[in-house]
Amino acid sequence: MFEFLFSQYSEYDTIDIALEIVAVLFGLASVLFAKKNNIAVYPTGIISTIIFVYLLNKWGLVGDMMINIYYTSMSFYGWYLWSRKSDDKPELPITSVTSKEIYYGILLFILTVIFVLVVYNYFDKFTHWTAYVDTFTTGIFFVGMWLMAKRKLENWILWIIGDIVSIPLYFYRGYTFTSIQYAIFTIIAVYGYMEWKKNLNK
Repeated sequence: MFEFLFSQYSEYDTIDIALEIVAVLFGLASVLFAKKNNIAVYPTGIISTIIFVYLLNKWGLVGDMMINIYYTSMSFYGWYLWSRKSDDKPELPITSVTSKEIYYGILLFILTVIFVLVVYNYFDKFTHWTAYVDTFTTGIFFVGMWLMAKRKLENWILWIIGDIVSIPLYFYRGYTFTSIQYAIFTIIAVYGYMEWKKNLNK
C-alpha cells in the first residue's frame, strides 16, 4: 500500500518533498481556520500558496500555479476585508450570495476558464486530458476564493466541488501528499459549510 501511494517520491528531490509537506500542513491549518471563521486563514494560507507556486512551476503545472498566485493575491485582499473592524465599522459578517454576486461569479468563472485556455494553448499544455480538468477546477477555485474573501457562505460549496475533483487528479499526477490534502480539505469544507450556516442562521 505504501509503495502504491508514495513510490513516485523516490525520484523527487528531498527538499521538494519537504516543501510539499510543509505547504500541505499550512494549507490544512488555513482551511481549519476558515472553518472557524478565523482571520488566521489568510497568513497560513499565504505561506502554503507561495510554496505551491514554486513547486507547481517546477512541476510544469501552469494552471495550478496560476491558481496559487491568485490565492496569494486574494489572501491579502481577504485579509484586508476581514480585518476592517473599528468602532464605526463592524466586522465583515457571513452572508449568502446575492443575485448580483451570482452573476459576477459566473462571469468570473467564464473569464477564468477562457484565460486558462489561452495560457495553456500558448504554452502548448493541452497534451493530456488533465489539462482540460485544470481549466474547470481553476475556474471553480477562483470564484470560491473570491466568495471567501467576501465571507459568503456559498464559497464552501465551490471548495467541496473543486476539492473532490482534485483528489484523484493530483494522485494520478503522482503528488500523493497533495491528493491527501484535498481529501482532508473536502471533509473540512463540509463541516465549514455547516458551521458557517449555523453562524448565518443566528
